Amino acid sequence: MSLGIRADYVFSLRIVELPMPTGSRDTGVLLDWLLDSMGLVKRSGGDESGALHRIMREAFLPEPLRGWDSKELGDQTGLSNTGIHHQMVKLRDCGLVAAQVDGKWHRHVLRGGSMAAAISLVEAQAVAVLGLRASELGEMVEASETRMAIEAEEDEIPFSIRISEPGPMENDGRISALVSDLGLAGGNQRSGSVLARDILDHFCSSHQPITLLALSERLSESRGRVSTVVERMRAATIVERAPMVDSIPQDAFAGIVRQFDARGEEWLMTRGGMGRLEEGVSKPLIEGVRNGTLDIDGVRETLSSVPLEGQRILLNTLGGRLAYGYRIAGADGGSLSTRVMRRAERTLRRLRTVAQRLDESL
Repeated sequence: MSLGIRADYVFSLRIVELPMPTGSRDTGVLLDWLLDSMGLVKRSGGDESGALHRIMREAFLPEPLRGWDSKELGDQTGLSNTGIHHQMVKLRDCGLVAAQVDGKWHRHVLRGGSMAAAISLVEAQAVAVLGLRASELGEMVEASETRMAIEAEEDEIPFSIRISEPGPMENDGRISALVSDLGLAGGNQRSGSVLARDILDHFCSSHQPITLLALSERLSESRGRVSTVVERMRAATIVERAPMVDSIPQDAFAGIVRQFDARGEEWLMTRGGMGRLEEGVSKPLIEGVRNGTLDIDGVRETLSSVPLEGQRILLNTLGGRLAYGYRIAGADGGSLSTRVMRRAERTLRRLRTVAQRLDESL
C-alpha cells in the first residue's frame, strides 16, 4: 500500500526558539524539546504522559511507516478517539505526519520514515511558505531613510512565529489574514486580528519609533492590549525596540531645571553628572539654568556633540530615563523579510539537529 501525503489540510506550524537540550541523548527529553519547539504542546516540564508525546513515543517512533489508523493508535496508547483525532490534526497540519484514506480509515505515517526526515520535509515546507508570507509582509513596509538611523536596543528575545499558508479569505481582508497566519493576533483571532492589523499598518508606514502610550492613544486601545500585540511582533522579529533620541533634549532640560531648583549648581556638577561632560558642554548648560535663559533648543544644540551613551548616562544621573519606542525592524520591506527569514531558518536548523539526535537515541 502506498502511503502518500493528502493535500486536505492547510500547513500551519508555530516555531518557538528554546534553549537547546545540549548534550542530552535521552529520547524523552529530545522528543519533548521538539514538540515544544514546534508549538504542539504547552507544558512547563518534561511530562512524558502527554497525549502527543505518547502517540509519538509509542507508535510513530518505533513504527514510523506502519500506517496507523485511529483505532490502532487508541489501542496502542490508551487514548480516546477524540483525543487521538485532536492530536492527529495538529500533527498533519504541521507536516510531521502524512495520511492516506484506506476505506473508512485514515492511515498515518511519520513522513520520510524517521523524525529527522520528517523535520527536513517540514523545514523545506516552512521555508517556502514563510518566504511567501514574508514577501506579503514586505510589500506593506514603506521604505524610509530615517527609520533605522538609531541603533535598536540589544535585547534579543526568544524567536516565535506561526508559519501558515493562506487559507480561505475572511471578510476582514488580506492584512487581517496575514497577521493571524503569522500568529500576531493571539488566541482570539477575530478581535485580535483587527488590533494587530492596525498596529502593523502603523508601524509599516511610520518612519520614527513610537511609545506604547502614544500608540495606544492613537488607536484608542488599552496599553495592555497594545503591549501584548507588540511583544508578539517583537518575538517574530517584525518590530524592535529603539531609543527615542528626539525626546532627550526635552527630558534633559526638565531634569536640569528640576534638580537646579531642588539641589543647586554644585549637585548638578557632582552627583548630577554634568561634571563628567566636557567643559564646552557643561558650562553653557549651567550658565543657562543659572541665568534662566536655558531652553529645550539650547539643550538640544549643546548636547549634539555628546555621544548617545553619554546622553543616556546624563539623563539617568539627573533622575530621568531614556524613553524607548517601537518601530518596524527594517528600512524597507526587503530588509524586514530577510531578517524574519534568517531567524526562522536558524530555529528550523536547530529542530533538524535535535531530530537527528533523537533518531540516534532510539
